[in-house]
Amino acid sequence: MGQGQKGSSDKEGNKNKRDESPAPEDGQKCRVCRFPLLVALLQLLLGVAVTVVAFLMLAISPSLLARETPHWAGIILCLVSILGFVLYCITYLPDERTSMQFIGKLLYFVLCTIGLVISVMALSFAGHHYTQTSSFRCEQEGEDCVCILDKDKNDPIARTFTYKGVSDCEVITGTLTLYFLLQIVLNLAQALVCAIGAFIMWKHRYQVIFAGLQIGTPSSKQWQKV
Repeated sequence: MGQGQKGSSDKEGNKNKRDESPAPEDGQKCRVCRFPLLVALLQLLLGVAVTVVAFLMLAISPSLLARETPHWAGIILCLVSILGFVLYCITYLPDERTSMQFIGKLLYFVLCTIGLVISVMALSFAGHHYTQTSSFRCEQEGEDCVCILDKDKNDPIARTFTYKGVSDCEVITGTLTLYFLLQIVLNLAQALVCAIGAFIMWKHRYQVIFAGLQIGTPSSKQWQKV
């Protein structure tokens, strides 16, 4: 009788240990998909893409302004992604257990929010200039390209835009317009990724809700969602 009780208690103890032990297969199932690694990777790729396209635009003509070549938006997103990698390396947990985790999560949330605002700004500038360059009527004047907008549609006062160092106006009406369109797409993707990162961080911090039935012993604190 005593051996039967002992055997059943050993089985229950082994079962509780299996319940308490983490599943290594689940943790290694998709390591790249874990937050914030995937978000940081997307931020890094998009930041590099925006920066490269911006410098390609700047190579067309030195007359382009900073708001027309948003390399600053790409560089800031690269910095945000680096913080995301650091946060992943210190073992990200929804409930922070150290001050380093708390500070890292707070900074990452703030920088994701700033990145969202900056991406929306760059998106607005790119959309405005894309509309302008799509309606340009350009003429070559020496080594410069002088463009005006359609008087009837977009610019009643017929402002003049001079692009220095451009030997072919087709670059302004064709290539530069394509670059502005790429900036619209890339900055829109940047804004969405930053919004997702900030939302997940906020949700983990303030909206972690466990619903379900408790299984196992109270000390194991195992919960199964239903």
